[in-house]
Amino acid sequence: MNRNNHFDAIIIGSGAGGAAAAYGLAQSGARILLLEKGGSLPLDGSTLDVARVVRDGEFLSREPWQDGLGNALRPEEHFNLGGKTKWYGAALLRFSPEEFYGDSAEGLRDWPIGYEDLAPYYDQAEKLLDVRTFACEPDLRGILTRLSQKDPRWHSASLPLALIQDVTNHPWEAQHFDGFASALGCKSDAQTAFLSRLQSLSNFQMQIDSEVVALLQGNDRRRVSGVRLRGGEEFFADSIVLSAGALHSPRLLAGYLAQSGLASVLPCARNVGRNLKLHLLTAMVSVSLSKKNDLLRKTMFTTHRAFARSSVQPLGFDSELISTLVPSFIPRGIARLIGRRAYGFFLQTEDGSHLDNRVDATDTPTLDYDGSRIGSASVEHRRFTHALQRALLRCGYISLTQKISVNGTAHACGTLVAGDDPNTSVVDSKGAVHGIAGLYVADGSVLCRSSRVNPSLTIYAWALRVADLMGSTAKGRVRAIATQPQEALTP
Repeated sequence: MNRNNHFDAIIIGSGAGGAAAAYGLAQSGARILLLEKGGSLPLDGSTLDVARVVRDGEFLSREPWQDGLGNALRPEEHFNLGGKTKWYGAALLRFSPEEFYGDSAEGLRDWPIGYEDLAPYYDQAEKLLDVRTFACEPDLRGILTRLSQKDPRWHSASLPLALIQDVTNHPWEAQHFDGFASALGCKSDAQTAFLSRLQSLSNFQMQIDSEVVALLQGNDRRRVSGVRLRGGEEFFADSIVLSAGALHSPRLLAGYLAQSGLASVLPCARNVGRNLKLHLLTAMVSVSLSKKNDLLRKTMFTTHRAFARSSVQPLGFDSELISTLVPSFIPRGIARLIGRRAYGFFLQTEDGSHLDNRVDATDTPTLDYDGSRIGSASVEHRRFTHALQRALLRCGYISLTQKISVNGTAHACGTLVAGDDPNTSVVDSKGAVHGIAGLYVADGSVLCRSSRVNPSLTIYAWALRVADLMGSTAKGRVRAIATQPQEALTP
């Protein structure tokens, strides 16, 4: 076999899961190939340009989708080196220990592992990402202080952020880290925190602009032997790691199951693409008479004791960005006046799992999601939104809301959910696909619960754990061969 196209592991995707898996496996000495569908982002400042990023959507995927009713849909996906993490708001929170347990009545699934299994990988990810907190700025401090004074059930804490310590010395970057890609490296992401550390390693290789369109079958259909790129090029490996994201990894696996005939054989096949979770999300613009001068803004995380599955954090948006959230029927001049006197908030509620919320790998990929299928979450999110509006009104703020539609896929997860039973899950507690040797999943599609916080840090931690377990298994095979009697090694 040509060693130039054979590797110990091939990783598909360079986002949080792919980059962390590559980092972990590279430390074991394994020969790694990482394939990224997109290219590198420019460093000319265009990824911080409000018009190009927000209004024109220049850096978003153009891939056509449809919703469950057959209507055209354009999910807000990014295909570039570093994946969505180049664009995320850098909020890196851990899931709580309680969020690794399920509640069937609420559609919340049990994890096959506990918090303690992921804790050391949370530690490692936070260290590599150089996570830190920042002081609460004056405008936000005033808002949160009044909230808790009027209702002590509102509780705020510092928000862990993957930003450099002196980010405020770069005002334009500080005002545009939430939803924008840094041009100066002010934000830690999958590329800067993980992949950049691998560039000098001889056992790591990366190709950008390399879209994987198929998984390849070996002599045994229950083992994936490699991948095929859109241009026809093929690469082979002992292990394949799916890290293309919750909307894309299930499509690759579904294609393989159909092509190999395993779709009607493996119990896990019926779960591929199902249990999609997006979070229930609302953007809120809260306006008072005073001008707002905070720079970072997104420094605190707030919850309410009556809403166990919901949270709110400020949007890291300056006045110009906030003005884009004001309803379009309002003249832009007035919208800018509102923006200068407004604070933005991002509300999210954990949604449960439902088999009918899914990604379907048809000729036109389908994202079928209906929040009413997990009704209790919808009720909590609506009540939580109203509770915050009323609380802010008592603090002197009038709030406008905009619900994030189904095309807002920044927190998509759950479509290759982890579990011990192949009848109800797709991968096991080690990230291996049930019934297929050498195939692993290290992205957000494995998440059993979406929690009430951003999923990025948990994806990083899961991928580091999968890589660690894969590396240990590989080392174990090497030790076993090395300790066999010499005659046993002779053909």
